[in-house]
Amino acid sequence: MSAEAEEVAHDTVEAAVRAQLAKAFGGARGIIEAAVPTIAFTLSWISTENLKLSLVVSVSLAVVLLLVRLVQRSTPQFVVNSLIGIAIGAFFASRTGDAKDYFLPGILWNAGYLLAMLVSIVARWPVVGFLIGSVTGDPTAWHKDAGIVRLCTRLTWLLMLPCAVRVAVQGPVYLFGGGDEAVAALGLAKIAMGWPLQVAALAAMLWLLGRGRTPINPQVAS
Repeated sequence: MSAEAEEVAHDTVEAAVRAQLAKAFGGARGIIEAAVPTIAFTLSWISTENLKLSLVVSVSLAVVLLLVRLVQRSTPQFVVNSLIGIAIGAFFASRTGDAKDYFLPGILWNAGYLLAMLVSIVARWPVVGFLIGSVTGDPTAWHKDAGIVRLCTRLTWLLMLPCAVRVAVQGPVYLFGGGDEAVAALGLAKIAMGWPLQVAALAAMLWLLGRGRTPINPQVAS
């Protein structure tokens, strides 16, 4: 669908952002595909304390999920994203020999997202605004309307909260925890604070979006 067609289909900011958010989530299957390799790594490490075996099990499961997607000719985007993260975590852990480092890339990734979104809010160019730009074909036109900027700022705060919670909880466990307890705690925290938190943030964003009808064309809104 062309940018013009999408703009016609979504005549309000709320409708455009809802459509783009829907594309960013993989549904129930995406949630499972993201969680299974982490669950496998955590359980394998707790039961065997064999880092190499745990990494092989985790990466192998991610590859199997990817192959299933390819065989079914469904979009592999969410599995690929998960596989990249798992592969980086496996690399870190295999280099240091510490199972905790399997979770370090995820913590750093969330910290990076948190910082980027916070900077965008402070600069008054909230990242959610660029979802509107992806629909209209003009990445910055939305910024001309103060009402749209305020809405996108609120949405960016909600999008940022899961990252902040993950860093606040998992960071101290990684830095100060040790042994099997730390690995188990990080594994459980990553699962509990992964898609569940993201879905909660999405629900809050959809609730906020459902309260208004802001014209998507800044010239109309002015």
